[in-house]
Amino acid sequence: MYRSVRDGAAIPADLIHVKLTPAQRLDWLRLIRSENVGPRTFRALVNHCGSAGAALEALPDLARRGGAGRAVRVCPREEAERELAAAVRMGVAFLALGEDEYPPQLATIDDAPPLLALRGQVRVLKEPMIAMVGSRNASAAGIKFTEQLARDLGAAGFVVVSGLARGIDAAAHRASIATGTVAVLAGGHDSIYPPDHAPLVEALIENGAAVSEMPLDYGPRGRDFPRRNRLISGLALGVVVVEAAQKSGSLITGRMALEQNREVFAVPGSPLDPRAAGTNALLKQGAVMVTEAEDVLTALRPILGRRIAPPRAEPCKEEGAPPPEPPEGARARIVALLGPTPVSADDLIRLSGASTTVVHATLLELELAGRLKRQSGGRVALV
Repeated sequence: MYRSVRDGAAIPADLIHVKLTPAQRLDWLRLIRSENVGPRTFRALVNHCGSAGAALEALPDLARRGGAGRAVRVCPREEAERELAAAVRMGVAFLALGEDEYPPQLATIDDAPPLLALRGQVRVLKEPMIAMVGSRNASAAGIKFTEQLARDLGAAGFVVVSGLARGIDAAAHRASIATGTVAVLAGGHDSIYPPDHAPLVEALIENGAAVSEMPLDYGPRGRDFPRRNRLISGLALGVVVVEAAQKSGSLITGRMALEQNREVFAVPGSPLDPRAAGTNALLKQGAVMVTEAEDVLTALRPILGRRIAPPRAEPCKEEGAPPPEPPEGARARIVALLGPTPVSADDLIRLSGASTTVVHATLLELELAGRLKRQSGGRVALV
């Protein structure tokens, strides 16, 4: 069943704001651009090592301990400096997790990007957002409804978030340009996809924004779109699915919204239209039915005034020795408990008899060696 965002888990109260120095921002960019380092690994590394700078120094040794067959690639300083310089030329700003400008709703998800590259108006990231997604091969009726709903929600004070795809996404962006819309890119700012939507990006950044976690010149691949979808739902208070087939990226966005404790909305459609099969299935599972903007507003009004806590700051430590190596026997017990089926770190701590520090250090080493994958809910599995 789809659970309302009103039933959400509490946000930790000890989260604080930060402001990175230029040197720290460069270290953060180098770390997130290094091999086998994703958002969750970034956080684990900074917590484990004390800072991004210390993590960069420790990366090769940590990967070796995890069984890497070759040296892990650490992003060179010169490469990160070039990306930062190119971003300045394009008018792209890197917002760091924990800084005041970072979108507060996105900061609450467990795999929030450490750095979010933004082009456009940073102020829109502080406004309440609603995501709208749907079929690329949209029907005329679906596009018409999307346009009306986006205009009405924009007039009600919401910024509309979508993924810049053809069909429903593009209709949502175009209809909300005047009130503010955010395009979440699957690739980098210098590699807009689809390419024919580059003029749409130029139009929407005048009163809205385009955001990405990828390198500026990165061309998106198929696997990058689900990764983008978590940001679409993560930015928003809820996700409206307008049209979606049974197996579609829009349903992935709906599932991610549920995992992130966002509200899930669905627009009903004809049972004879395969583009409505996914949305009708969402309604059967408990998604909120939407036939007009008031359906969305009624569900979201109770949570609009809720305070969103800022994310945890990077620890201040900038120097220090590499973290101690876990005992070999403890590492072997932990690795033996792992397999392709995801398990929680708490289970590994309980079953291995190792300390929390040793378990998390071992998992971090395995991940940097390319042998482990982190999944939602804090679960891990061997690759």
